[in-house]
Amino acid sequence: MRPASQPATQSALPFEKEILAFEQADAARPPSPGGIVFVGSSSIRLWKTLEQDFADLPVINRGFGGSQVADSVRYADRVVLPYRPKTVVLYAGDNDIANGKSPEQVFSDFQAFVNKIHRALPDTRVLYIAIKPSVARWHLVDKIREANRLIADYTRTDDRLGYIDTFTPMLGPDGQPRADLLVGDGLHLNEAGYALWTSIVRPHLSTPSAADE
Repeated sequence: MRPASQPATQSALPFEKEILAFEQADAARPPSPGGIVFVGSSSIRLWKTLEQDFADLPVINRGFGGSQVADSVRYADRVVLPYRPKTVVLYAGDNDIANGKSPEQVFSDFQAFVNKIHRALPDTRVLYIAIKPSVARWHLVDKIREANRLIADYTRTDDRLGYIDTFTPMLGPDGQPRADLLVGDGLHLNEAGYALWTSIVRPHLSTPSAADE
């Protein structure tokens, strides 16, 4: 009776298929502890060149598309904490705002993520990549800016936290999102977008004491 009911329970969980795939990959080739885990939504999942962009660093990609901050909280026990990373890099919040969550809720969920990581790994650094500006979601820019501001302010209260401003560099001289950094959907990053992110993120990974501007 119990085995028959288990798959139904698992399939009802959001992103369970993706999380199981990560666990199967880990069982086949366990990542070394002490690395850098990138987790979050599709901007992480689609970062196919992550390992080559940071070839000199022990990075692990654990992004699952469509996810929100609360999903990274839910699955941290399975796709972050087992690796005992020295650094966790989170990109999420984009989908939260698009699905009607307030900036305050995004911030609260980020705090929950930080708390979950630090309860298990008190010395681990948690870095937040700012919610990016995009053509497709520019109508939400005020909420995006506010969520970014709340999180940026919070990261300044703890030297184990960091805020990575990808928002400002992705704006053009006209103050609008740079379409040349996005694919045709006006939402996701293209090769040039990831190259920009790499150049912005790298300094935060190379220096353990990297602080926010």
